[in-house]
Amino acid sequence: MTARQTHRPKGRSMSEASKSRQRLTGALVYATLAVLLVFMQLLPLSSVPRSWTGPDILLGLTLVWATRRPDFLPVGLVIIVFFGADLLLQRPPGLMAALVVVATEALRARSPALRDAPFVFEWLYVAIAIVGITVLNRAVLSMMMVPSPPASLNFIQMVMTIATYPILVLAAHFGFGLYRPAPGEVDSHGQRL
Repeated sequence: MTARQTHRPKGRSMSEASKSRQRLTGALVYATLAVLLVFMQLLPLSSVPRSWTGPDILLGLTLVWATRRPDFLPVGLVIIVFFGADLLLQRPPGLMAALVVVATEALRARSPALRDAPFVFEWLYVAIAIVGITVLNRAVLSMMMVPSPPASLNFIQMVMTIATYPILVLAAHFGFGLYRPAPGEVDSHGQRL
């Protein structure tokens, strides 16, 4: 046996370990942000009923991760985050989680095609996903006769979430280095992203 044969690397290569570490870091950043956002929603900042509502930042951030770097967002993590949010925010358990999983998986499948498309097309697909989640959530709640907020609040939140998507993309890009890989882009070890 030659020296080359006896010193064959066992296990994963350095590039695989680096990619795995990068995926884990991306998933941990998402999970940390999700926990912070749910915690912020639980804070009793105002008890006065309002006629408007802000965007669903957690949904928007999840869709940013799903379109930009779907490899950083395992489906199990989406289920855990949104099922936990359903329980903590006293929503019907599993409904929003199921709708978001369907939307993120649809965007994950579309992600490679969006890599070389202009941002407007990405924003359009995300807007369609947000509208679908809102309409289906409202329809299921109505069919089950579950008390829900006025339709105007759902509509305002839907529009605000769609409108803030570009801001969330910029924040994720400059704050966390989350970017959409260019077609054929490789990492530092020559592996395709």
